[in-house]
Parts: sequence; structure tokens; C-alpha cells
Amino acid sequence: MHMHHHRAPMRRHTLTSAIALTLAFGIAGPALAQQAAPATAQQPTATPQELDVVTVTANKREENIREVAVAVTKLTDQQLENINATQMSDYANYVPGLQVQDSGSPGQTQVSMRGIAPLSSGSTVGTYVDETPIGSNNLYQQATLFALDLLPYDVDSIEVLRGPQGTLYGAGAMGGLIKYVMKKPDTTQNEFRVGMGIADTQGADGASINWRIGGNLVLAQDSVALRASFASNEPNGYVDNFVDGRKDINDSSQGSGRASFLWKNDKASVQFSVMKQQIDSPNNAIIALDPVSHEPISGLSNFVFVDEKFKKNIENYALTVDYDAGFADFLSATSYSDVKTSITTDQTLTYGDFTTLFGLPPGSAYLTNDLQLKQFTQEFRLMSKGDGALEWLVGGFYDDERGDNHQFVPLNQRNGQPLPPPFAAAVGSLGDLYLPSTYEEKAVFANGAYKFTDQFKLGAGVRWASNDQEFTQDVVAGLLAPIGTEFNTSSEDVFTWSLTPQFQVNKDVMVYGKVSTGYQPGGPNIVANGLPRQVDSSTLTSYELGMKSAFDDNRVLLDVVAYQIHWQDIQVASLVNGVSGLVNGGEATSQGLEVAAMFRPIDGLTLGVNAAYNDSKIDEDFPLITVPAGGGANVLINTGLKGDRMPYVPDLTWSATADYYLPLSGDWGMNVGGGFRYVDDRVTATTQRQVVAVGSTVLDTEITPGLDIDSYSALDLYLSFSNQHWSIRGYMKNATDERAYSTMSDITNQVTGVTHHTAATPIMPRTYGLEVDYRF
Repeated sequence: MHMHHHRAPMRRHTLTSAIALTLAFGIAGPALAQQAAPATAQQPTATPQELDVVTVTANKREENIREVAVAVTKLTDQQLENINATQMSDYANYVPGLQVQDSGSPGQTQVSMRGIAPLSSGSTVGTYVDETPIGSNNLYQQATLFALDLLPYDVDSIEVLRGPQGTLYGAGAMGGLIKYVMKKPDTTQNEFRVGMGIADTQGADGASINWRIGGNLVLAQDSVALRASFASNEPNGYVDNFVDGRKDINDSSQGSGRASFLWKNDKASVQFSVMKQQIDSPNNAIIALDPVSHEPISGLSNFVFVDEKFKKNIENYALTVDYDAGFADFLSATSYSDVKTSITTDQTLTYGDFTTLFGLPPGSAYLTNDLQLKQFTQEFRLMSKGDGALEWLVGGFYDDERGDNHQFVPLNQRNGQPLPPPFAAAVGSLGDLYLPSTYEEKAVFANGAYKFTDQFKLGAGVRWASNDQEFTQDVVAGLLAPIGTEFNTSSEDVFTWSLTPQFQVNKDVMVYGKVSTGYQPGGPNIVANGLPRQVDSSTLTSYELGMKSAFDDNRVLLDVVAYQIHWQDIQVASLVNGVSGLVNGGEATSQGLEVAAMFRPIDGLTLGVNAAYNDSKIDEDFPLITVPAGGGANVLINTGLKGDRMPYVPDLTWSATADYYLPLSGDWGMNVGGGFRYVDDRVTATTQRQVVAVGSTVLDTEITPGLDIDSYSALDLYLSFSNQHWSIRGYMKNATDERAYSTMSDITNQVTGVTHHTAATPIMPRTYGLEVDYRF
């Protein structure tokens, strides 16, 4: 019952079709100074040394990215503007080790790092905005399907930390962390900005419009300031509908508003921020492919009988207090978030023919999932000044989450009207259920590093966390699960640790090792005979060896990191008596190499290369599911087999970037640049093996692998002219209009077993636009 949306391939046989149906309602560099996207513009006096002036907050203190033993990539606001990034999928390919599955609109995003794929509904990658997390840690808020995907206006930078971050960032950060660092109020000077843009996408009949306005107002010199901004983006659709002939059905809108108030003096600062973001998409950017050749049936078109609406609204309130206690710095970070998500998935071609079983014409069906999360977090921490041989940090963390999850699956006539009596009352609802849940976590943590000599430094961290959860399954109607109300609870303690030696070989080369652990919280399970009452945390241990180096007076930066990750107690879906839940089972190993290099051959020209190789495979078969089939026969099902590749994880990704700055007359300058990105082929799912047997006699065996998604490459370009006040920028995404796919799944009729088509999310078709900004 606990729903897992990601569109797993439907199978061509009755039993596995039933499982797929039930699962639809069930669980679902080195620290890289390398510029991850095209290099920063508007730097007329740039020198090679400026490549090194990059700071990050990966260890919850501001540090030079070249000196911190964490694999982190930083993308600046200028880099995001250069490629006109409006969602995570626009910049993900420029970050080594980061994989993003775009399911058709901003906010419908699955994220994994270093091959730690989201195999269940619990998140494997954490998300922070400044000092506070946003996103649920429980199993019933679909955290893996709807990663925080902010419209990056008023974002100062995005830090992507790869590898487990459990000791500092806690639950859900087992694969890594994405941290949005927002622009802070400036108490020294006023600043205002307005801008707008227009764009055209291949296949769209109209233009996309966006605009933005923001400013910083000094209320009391050097002590009080207010920063506020608003941005709107309305990309035009480019997918047409086979069913009714409508054009551009996937047009959408994004809105972002933020206000931040800062007061400070010599000893303390207080910052209060309010942020609201919304996404409203009437349909997804999904197209129909031939189920055999995987070629588009008719260009950028899809079969949509019921609009697949997606809406997400985020409200976030954050209060951060910094105090200089003399011997150390104290920080309090408080946040409250209210996140509402609603998604409709058209199920007409999958389940609409259920009506024919009752002598009725083919009908229509859809799944609506409404989620609401109210989350309060509080963190206190005390940290040393960082000016001695010993650096230390201690803290406590509290998280309180209240979630609602409503799922409704009606079965209607093909025109959308209810079934005629008496069928409407009897079979008009395939499912109507509510899954409210709570998650409460308390944690304490400590991290430190001691510099034994000028060359050798040893870091370590520990975190103890305890969570208590409650869950209710309330099935009020439907054919797919027993009607009734069940309650369940869970409680667990988790300990994570890290050890990080680093050695400064010489002034230009630093090497480090890191052993660290992370976890994905467990929780109360679906209540059914045969399922465990509680699914435990899945855990991993990561071994990492990295080098950061600089040559030729910092004109060349080279960072390399190798890792091996052992993942245990993986949370995987299981089916018992027609009800799906989670069990702990299976192990996996992910190992890889990440390389980042930056080169400035002449002043003004910056070249960059990022590459990541990952080998992530399952080490043993997932737990066996046994389903009685009558006549003494049983069906034995494995949903993953030893040697399977992790879903949606490419073996190889790489990107190359270039940026050239040329001073022009007066105070004008020009930036021209771009990026080339390559993503290797992927599989959409682990292999399913189904064996029909009577006793020890095997009657039939069927192996169903995931679908293969081909590799692709894409080219992004930009050209900008700017001075102190004006910026005029042209850009082109996917300049060659490469037709490639982010996700793919078969749409199979669950009555006839015939696959109608393959649904695929294409990468953004060729899009070119013009942006103008004025600052004063």
C-alpha cells in the first residue's frame, strides 16, 4: 500500500502484474575547486591564484575548499546563471558522482550519489538550506521521488557533498548531501536588481517568459539589513497529446519568494528568513516510444487520457543565531517547513480495461497522491575558533515531522464520468487510503581534528541518533487492499562515525583518507501477516582516498578521489498476501573514481574537466518472495539478483567546460563559454526472476531485466556582455537537440498483458534564450 511511484516496468503475466499493481500502492574532487559548470564570468582582473579562492561550509565552518578533506563541488550563482539553470537536472551532469532522474517537471526528481540508488521510499541523499534540513526522513513521504528542487534565484551557491555525511548531517545523507547556500543580507550597502528573459524550446509553439526582482536594503549601517527577492519562470510546453490533439500540454510555472532580515553586532548576529516556492505543472514532459525499438512514435508526443498534474508548494521559516562566546562560537538553527505535494498519474492504459471484466467498455483510471509534511528542526552547536592545533565541534539536533499521505485510484468511464450503477459503487474505486505518520528524532554529535604537525592532521566524528515513529494505514475503500485501520510504531538507535587522516605532502599537494558511515532510517512497516512490524535502517561504510594538487603557480588544479562503499540491510520491496511492504535484505558494493581538473593557460581563459567512473552492483539476491498459486504450486520471486547494476546509475559520466573573458571598451566585458556533458547507458530496474514450482519441481522460470537507456552527450553554450550595471546573456541548452532520455518504463495493460508503449522522459530539447539584468 505504501506507494512507490517510480514507473517500474510492468510485466506480462498475471501474478507479477498483481505485484506491480500492489507496489503502485506500496513502498515504493576530493574537495573540488574545479568549477563544476562553465566558469565564473565578469572577472576582468582574474589571476591564476583566484582559482584557489573558493570556500565551502561542508564541515559546518567556512574553509578553503582546497584544505577540507571532503569530496565537495561548489557551483556559484554566476555558474548557474551562465547555463540558465532553473532546476537540478540543468546542472547535475556537471557534478561528478551525482545522478538525477528527471520525471517530467521540476520537483519530480530522484537523486543518487556514487551509485547509492534510491531503492525504497526513504531518502539516500540529504538536502539542506543554509543551516537547516528540508525533507522527510520517514518512509511515507516519498522523499526519493520529490527531492527539493529550488528555482535557484537568490541562491549564492550550491554545495554537493559526496559520500556519507552521517556524523554532521545525520539521517538520509548516506550517499551525500545537497546544500543550498542562500544570499545573506548585507549591512554595508544597498543593492537592487531586476531582470527578465525569453526562451524558445524545440517543439514548443510559444515562448517561455521569466522575470525576477530583488534587493538589499540597509536599515542601520553595519548592523541591520533586509534582503528580499521574487522570481517567476513559466517554461512553455513542448509535448503534444495523441488522445485529444492538444499541443504543448506540459507548460508549467515556478515561483520563488524570499525575505531575510539580519541584525548583528561585534558579538552576535540574528537572521530570520522566510522562503516560499511553488511548482505548478498540468502535465509531465513524457513522450511515447515504440516498446520494441524505443524510437519516438511521433516526435514529442504522448498518450494522456487524464492530465498528470503536479503541484508542489514549500514554505520554510528559518531563524539562525550566532554568538561569539570568546573561547568558541555558538550557533542555534531553528526551522519550520510546510511542504505540500500533489501528483496525478494517468493509469488508463494500465488499469482502464478492468471495466471490461464486468462487461463494460474500456474505462479510465488514474492515481492521485496528496502529501503534506510539517517539519520542525532545532540544532545547537558549539565550535572552536579553528585557530589552534585542535578544532572541535559538538552539538545536538531535534527533528519533529508530521506527515499526511492520501492515495486515491478511481475507475471511471473512458470520458471521465463515473461508471454506471451498480458498478460505480462496487468497483468505482480501486483504492482510497490514508497513511498519516510521525517521525521524531533526537541526536548528539561531535567532530574534531588535531594537527599533529604542519603536515599531518587527523579528524574524527561521531553521532548518536534515536528516532521514534508512528504510522496509520486507513483503507476506506477499494479492491486492492483490505478495508480497515491498522496502527504501527517503531523505534531505533543508530550510531555513525568517521575517521579522516590528511597529509600535506608539500605546499601544492594534499592527500587524505576517509572511513565514514551513514544510514537510511527504517520505520514502521505496512501491517500484514508475514511482513516484519519494523524495517530497520540500511547502513553503509565508505572507504575513500583523495588527492588535491595545484601546479604551475595554481594555473593547474587536479583533484582525484577513489572510493569503495559497502551497503548492508538494503530496504527492498516485498509482497505478502497481496500487500507490499519493505524488508531488509541484500548487500551491494559501489566503487569508483572521480577526477576534476581546471586549467588556466592564459589570463581570461579557464578550461575544466570533470569525470566519474562508478561500478555499483548488488552482491546477493534480494530476499525471496513466496506466493501460493493453487494446486500445490508456489511462485518464487526475486526482485533483484546478484550482479545487477544499480538502477539509473551510469558507469561513466564526464563533462568539459570552457570560459573566456575578454575586456571590451569602457567598463564592458564579454564572456563566451559552454559545457559538453556525457552520460553512459543505464538500466531502469533490477532484474526480476519468477519461478513457478511444485515442491522441488520447477515448472516455469521467467527472467525480466530492467530496460536499457542509451548513453548520450549534450552541448550547452552561452555568450554574455556585462558592465557594472548591465548584463545581457544569450544561451543555448542541448545545442544539437540530442534526443536522449532520463527515465523510461513500459506501459502494459494489466488485463491483456500487452505493452502499449514505453513512456520516457527526454532530456530538455534544444532551448535558446536571452536574459537581461540591471543592477543598481
